[in-house]
Amino acid sequence: MRLAAAAAGAALALTLPPAGAWWWAWAGLVPLLVMLARAGSFREAAWRGWSAAAGFFGTLLHWLLPSLGVFAPLAVAVAGLFWVPFGLVAHGLLRRPVSPVGLLAALPVLPSVWVVTEAVRSWKHLGGAWGLLGLSQWQVRPVLAVAALGGVWLLSFLLVAVNTGLAVAVLRGADRRIRAVAGGAAVVLALAAAVSGVLRPGPAEAGTMRVAGVQPGVVPGPERRLAEHLRLTRGLAGRAPDVVVWGQSSVALDPARRPGAERALRRAAAEAGADLLVNVDAADPSGRITKSTRQYSAAGLRGVYVKQRLVPFGEYVPLRPLLGWIADHTAAAGQDRATGDALTILPVAGHRIGPLISYESTFPDMRRELARMGADVVIVQGSLTTFHGSWAHAQQAASEAVRAVESGRPAVLVELDGTSAAFDARGGRLAWMPPDRRGTFVVEVPLSREVTPYVRWGDWLPALAGGVLAAAAAALAVRRAGRGRGGRLRARISRSGSGRGR
Repeated sequence: MRLAAAAAGAALALTLPPAGAWWWAWAGLVPLLVMLARAGSFREAAWRGWSAAAGFFGTLLHWLLPSLGVFAPLAVAVAGLFWVPFGLVAHGLLRRPVSPVGLLAALPVLPSVWVVTEAVRSWKHLGGAWGLLGLSQWQVRPVLAVAALGGVWLLSFLLVAVNTGLAVAVLRGADRRIRAVAGGAAVVLALAAAVSGVLRPGPAEAGTMRVAGVQPGVVPGPERRLAEHLRLTRGLAGRAPDVVVWGQSSVALDPARRPGAERALRRAAAEAGADLLVNVDAADPSGRITKSTRQYSAAGLRGVYVKQRLVPFGEYVPLRPLLGWIADHTAAAGQDRATGDALTILPVAGHRIGPLISYESTFPDMRRELARMGADVVIVQGSLTTFHGSWAHAQQAASEAVRAVESGRPAVLVELDGTSAAFDARGGRLAWMPPDRRGTFVVEVPLSREVTPYVRWGDWLPALAGGVLAAAAAALAVRRAGRGRGGRLRARISRSGSGRGR
């Protein structure tokens, strides 16, 4: 059964890009929930939850494992721990025939465990919000609209709640009426989400912006890479872009220390008739390495944004004095990148651009903050050269649709090597340039300054889910204490009765 649980987890991973079996997310947890309910003990339920998570993360992130080297099995083992709480709680709630009270508890509690777990593993030092169940719905626009209310967390909550209702509906031993109510609740939740999305009005447009992206693919050597970007950018002359965007690490040298390179960037901006957003990944005179978005016009440097959230081990090694030796056995960063201090807005062609760099695109809070700062559009500079040809390309690009709906801002992702994409504020696809294509694209982006409930209220759902779990734990503690008092009272009565009998 543990192998079956691992297979169920692996199948659930196929709901996310590039496999994209989004429909399976609505029922893919049911086999696992049934296995957890029928586990013979809490210990076995924990093992089944761990096995399912190992199957899920091992399948979803298989492209990452070669970079981890000898630590790949350990990484999968640690990732499996994230689903152990879900396994334990599911067993506790579903192992006996479900009562009406049990159904009322299971429908909010199990999704809450899932959401809290996803929120915890989305911490910046643990890899960010990658592979969340709610991301599976990035193409299902009526359902995707739910993200504007509660973010990707609400999508995940909804999916797990529907799966819980379906699981109760198929579990043996439950009363027929309970099973019917559970199945009906699952259907109602799914329909309510879809209907709310269909009825949601479109955003009020705040003009349009022509964004050009340059995707040259893998070009070795900083000089050759810069030359190829410049060549492709010259081809945009006459296409009237408002801004030209290069991907992450597109300039692997410091233009401030290379006057010829800076002149070339200024000349390219003049030829294209638009500002350039390049990405510099290089050491400054002090030896400090940063990844920064730099805005160049024909007149020179106009704005800078320095990446704040770095990829653990990929761009820095946490606790390097203690863990630095890992870099000798994996593809971990040999030298830590330095971080920036704050988000910024770059004014371009009368519009307000919110820049983010690659890994930062996985964090909903950064997107919300840019929306609060008045960004009209969020532009992400990415690069997945290390994972060329892998699932990482589609996974990063697809997540931009969810981020756009959450923030009420269109999103444009430009990759050095990867899948470049653009989405409007409702998650509608405007552009999609897969990694096997090289060259440029120009997309007309409808701008938006909509303030979504998620931007206004933030991560209210993970907080609410934590409250639900705290209340459930308190109720369980009170119930057990009541049972203990009742047992002691019955024992005293029994002893008293025995004494009178003597």
